[in-house]
Amino acid sequence: MTKKIAVINDLSGFGKCSLTAAIPVISVMGVQPCPLPTAVLSAQTAYPSYYLDDYTEKMENIRREWEKLGAEFDGIYTGFAASEEQIGHILKFIETFRKAETFLLVDPVMGDDGNKYDLFTEGLLQKMKRLASLADVITPNLTEFCLLTEADYEEIRRLPGGRLIRRLRKMAEGLQKEGPETVIITGIHLADEEGEKIGNLTVTKKDFYMTAFPYIGKSFSGTGDLFASVIAGGMARGDSIEELCRLAGEFTWRAVRDSVKAGAEAVAGTEFERRLGMLLPGFAGKADELFAG
Repeated sequence: MTKKIAVINDLSGFGKCSLTAAIPVISVMGVQPCPLPTAVLSAQTAYPSYYLDDYTEKMENIRREWEKLGAEFDGIYTGFAASEEQIGHILKFIETFRKAETFLLVDPVMGDDGNKYDLFTEGLLQKMKRLASLADVITPNLTEFCLLTEADYEEIRRLPGGRLIRRLRKMAEGLQKEGPETVIITGIHLADEEGEKIGNLTVTKKDFYMTAFPYIGKSFSGTGDLFASVIAGGMARGDSIEELCRLAGEFTWRAVRDSVKAGAEAVAGTEFERRLGMLLPGFAGKADELFAG
């Protein structure tokens, strides 16, 4: 029987992020994504103009209908939440549908590049900390990780490579005492003798490892959604976290590289579609030889 993941995130008509990134990624991995929208937008919020239909009240209606159906999920994956009230609905959803064997992945969407998103509030942060404490895996970017740990982003960002990794590992271990088994910090900029790189640090309760790729010099919307979606899809099908971190990083990096070559707009998201074959069941860990181009 096909594995199922409840994916709680927003849906944007333009800008390949959130559900429009998660649905194809999880599907090609052989897992069924069951979307629960937090909002429906004409275009993601980085566009100069957009229409937003808030789904806060509708979220509870969907939860109730799924409960009537006796729905069961192998995983729950949460992304963008527009308010404290929405996180409250998400917590109720988790209480309803999370079983002993159901994993919870939380992508704590709150900001990027040292900046908080417009909808950020201190109350939302406290609710997000509560949600993250329940997770098996969290996938914050560096900005969100600093918010969760109440660290100074600029101070952390300026640390040299080795010190940065050691500091982040120690901070992650402190956060793990609050609940999450695995902390994956994405979008970390590093420099070594080979040049500037961007990578992701994974800290489990037993180990830690860094996967890094050459920095291409441009950022695109939705890369965090692609990364987290690969992790969620792979967890549902039983892949190891270490294997998934390499695959998610490789997939996202190649999508960004393709987008730069194609001259794509950063706000529109990446040209990830041609790389979806990397995620097919049985291909994990083989990206280098299968997709060298």
